[in-house]
Amino acid sequence: MRLLLMSDTHLPRRAKVLPAPLLDALAEADVVVHAGDWVDTATLDLLERRSRRLIGVYGNNDGPELRARLPGTAYADLGGLRLAVVHETGPARGREARCAARFPDVDVLVFGHSHIPWDTTAPGGLRLLNPGSPTDRRRQPHHTCLTAAVDAGRLTDVVLHRLPPR
Repeated sequence: MRLLLMSDTHLPRRAKVLPAPLLDALAEADVVVHAGDWVDTATLDLLERRSRRLIGVYGNNDGPELRARLPGTAYADLGGLRLAVVHETGPARGREARCAARFPDVDVLVFGHSHIPWDTTAPGGLRLLNPGSPTDRRRQPHHTCLTAAVDAGRLTDVVLHRLPPR
């Protein structure tokens, strides 16, 4: 099972459209994950139309329309891999321990908010992933997203992709 992970698209404030390589990757993904801060419903509509399966949450910049359509926390079983998605996890310091305590029955937690790519494993085995942002790199050198695979209930082939400037 192929995954495409993104967060913090902030359309149309930070960009007018999603980068072409990200849109191309939608066709190859079995599951698309968006960890919040969509900002507009048009992006949610687009991903719902073009994704085989979409798992998304709202973020702190998402208004009432998005909050009415999306949960604050999402859970999914992906071929035996227990996935959770949230927008915010708090400060980087202590993140692994804090998230492991909050999500004790999860294998992988996808989060956003910081726009900073993140890939760590908490004591106990919880994998924490932040795909960065495909449209608003902030202080990062590149716009980014993540791809990964699920094989026999395990996360494999996690790759951070640099996307073109907007």
